[in-house]
Amino acid sequence: MIIQQVSVFAENKPGKLLDILSVLNENKVNMLALSVADTSDFGIIRMIVDDAEKVRDVFKNNGFTAKLTPVLAVKVSNEPGILFQFIKKISDANINIEYTYAFAEPCTKEQRVVLKVDDVVAAQKIVSNE
Repeated sequence: MIIQQVSVFAENKPGKLLDILSVLNENKVNMLALSVADTSDFGIIRMIVDDAEKVRDVFKNNGFTAKLTPVLAVKVSNEPGILFQFIKKISDANINIEYTYAFAEPCTKEQRVVLKVDDVVAAQKIVSNE
């Protein structure tokens, strides 16, 4: 399924992640997944939340640069080779995978792998044929 990811850009210095988490806490945001990537100067905090548009606006209203990105969330079972099968199908279609991370949905206990790909619609069609 295609879902919206919130990306927040922040300086890479002590306390910035706490500031971001504080905004989420103050606004009672339910965060389902979190990924932090950094360089020497800045970081990108990517998250899956219960209401992406609201959260993006909350961050912007609190002085953060935030954007929404469509990503593919693929349901995976907990068995060897499953992720390989999905990635192989996407790669065989010449779709570039920019990054990935995983999360489990608390209500359903389903595991999902988030994939940022260069053609999210084509990748969705490929993996939905399972």
